[in-house]
Amino acid sequence: MEFIELILINKLDGVILKYPHHDNVDGTVCITGHHLILSSRKEGVRELWLLHKNIDSIEKKENKLSGGIVQGGSVFLKCKDLRIFQLDIGSTTELNLVTQTLENLANIQDPTLFYPFFYRHMHPIMENGYTLYSIEGEFTKVLATEEWRISRVNQNYTICPGYSKGVVVPKSIDDETLSAAATFRQGGRFPVLSYRHNNGAVLLRAGQPLYGPKHRRCRPDEAILNTVVNVGMKGVIYDLRSSNSISQQQNKGGGTESPSNYSQWKIYNRSMDDVDNQQQLLESFSKLIEVCMDREISCDKWISRLESCGWPESVRNSLHTSCIIAQHIHQKAEPVLIHGTRGEDATLLVCSLVQIILNPDCRTIRGFQALIEREWLQAGHPFGTRLKSGPFAPSQARSAPTFPLFLDCVRQFLEQFPCSFEYRQCFLITLFEHAYASQFGTFLCDSDLERESRGVYDQTTSIWSWINQPDELSNYINPLYDPTPNVVWPSVAPMSFVIWEELYLRWLVVQRTEEREDQYKTIRTREQHLRAQALQLRRELLDLAHQYYGENK
Repeated sequence: MEFIELILINKLDGVILKYPHHDNVDGTVCITGHHLILSSRKEGVRELWLLHKNIDSIEKKENKLSGGIVQGGSVFLKCKDLRIFQLDIGSTTELNLVTQTLENLANIQDPTLFYPFFYRHMHPIMENGYTLYSIEGEFTKVLATEEWRISRVNQNYTICPGYSKGVVVPKSIDDETLSAAATFRQGGRFPVLSYRHNNGAVLLRAGQPLYGPKHRRCRPDEAILNTVVNVGMKGVIYDLRSSNSISQQQNKGGGTESPSNYSQWKIYNRSMDDVDNQQQLLESFSKLIEVCMDREISCDKWISRLESCGWPESVRNSLHTSCIIAQHIHQKAEPVLIHGTRGEDATLLVCSLVQIILNPDCRTIRGFQALIEREWLQAGHPFGTRLKSGPFAPSQARSAPTFPLFLDCVRQFLEQFPCSFEYRQCFLITLFEHAYASQFGTFLCDSDLERESRGVYDQTTSIWSWINQPDELSNYINPLYDPTPNVVWPSVAPMSFVIWEELYLRWLVVQRTEEREDQYKTIRTREQHLRAQALQLRRELLDLAHQYYGENK
C-alpha cells in the first residue's frame, strides 16, 4: 500500500485552527503520510505538527446556512495526548476530503507503516537504547549469588511468545523443567524472577495455572517455586483476582494454585479485577477524561464524579496491593509469586510498583527506564494492542490503558516524596505521549518477538537514545532530588490521591508548573548555600576551640 492512495487532498489554504489558550491561526494545511502540518506566516511563523497516529477520534460538523444550504464546516480532532483541535474549512468538498484523508491515515494498522520506520534522528546517536538494558547487566548482582542463572530456553520464542529470549530462573532448574512448567501456565508464562531484595527475598511473576477439568498438577512448576523457599519458612502467592474471576477461569481450564500441591506456599487473593478487566479499566479512564473536560459543573459535583468514575480507586488499589506485597518481601523476607490471568497487565503493574517502593535505583531516570524495559517491554505487555486507541475513540474500539495507570501511580509517589525521585513528572508525561504516538520505536508492537520480527530494533530509534542525550536529559532532572536508600511507603488513604492536573487538565487550565519548579530550585539552591555556610562556620568554631584550649594548657 502507498500513502498516496490514502491522501485525497494534500494541501489546503485558508484553514482556521482553534484550540484552548491559543489565538486562532489562519494558515495552510499540508497532509503527509504521517503528519498533519498547519503553517501560518501571517503573524510570525506558527506551525502545528500532528502525527496521524495521535488522532483518536475525528468528528465532522457541517455549517448549515438558511435554506438548508451546506457551506463548509469544522473537523474536530480529539487526540490520544488529550488535545482537541478544531479546523474550520470553508468548502464542503474540501471539508469532506480532509476528513476522509485523516480517517484513512489515522486507521493504518501495520506497524511497519508507522512514523518510527521513516523517522531519521537528526543528531548522532550516543548510545543505542535497545541494547542499553541487557538482562546480564540488569541482574549482575543476582547472577553473582550462584543461586540464579539466565535461561535461553525461549531463544526462539517457542516456549512463551510473550517473554524475551532470556529470563532469570533458579540455577538448579534446567531448561527441560522450564519447558514442562510453561505448558502449565497461561500463555507459557512459567515463573521467572522479577526482583531480588537486599535481604535475599525474591519477587516472581507468572501466568495463571492451567489445571483443566481434571485438576492436573505440574511437578516441574512446583519444583521451580519450591526452590526459592528456604527451609523452615513459606512463600506467598498473590493471585490478583477476585474469587468470582477465578471461578470463571476454572470453567475455562484455568484457576489458582492448589494448597495441597503447593504446601510450601501461602495463597492469597488480592482483587485487581479493575485493572485486569480491560473493559472496566478503559471505561473508568474514559469517564475520568470526560469529567476533566467538563468545566461547567460545580466543584462538589466535579469531585463526586471524579471519585465515581473508578480511576482514583484503581490507583489506590494498585498502590495498596503493592505495599502489602512489599511488606512481605521487606519486613518478613518472604519470597512472593504474583499472577493474575495472563500476567500481562495487573501482574506487571504491581511488580513495577513493588520495585519502586523497595529499590532506590527505580527512582532514578535510568533505573526507571530499565524498569520499563524489564517489567513491561521484555515481559510482554501488549503496548500495540492496549494503546492503539485512547479515551476519545468509539467505545467498541477503545483499549485498556494499563501503562497510563502505572504512570499515574508513579505520579502519586512524586507528590508524596518530592525529593526521593531523580525525575520530574514531565518525564512521565513524555512517556505517556510517546507510548501512544511517537517517532521512536520503543513502544511499538505487543512483544519482543513481534518487535524483532518486524525489524523494530534494526530500523527504528529507541526513545532512550533520545532522552539520554545530555541536552534532553536535563529537562527531566528533579532539582529537589536527594537520593535516599530507604524504602518509601506511599499513603493509600483517599485524601492522599491527587488528580494528575499537569496531564489530564494541561490543555484546559493554564499550568504554573514551571514557575513552581523554578521557585523550588531557587529555594533548594539557597538551602544548599546556607548548609555550606553553616558547615564552614562549624569548622571555624572548632578551629577556634582547638586554638583556645591549646593556648591555655
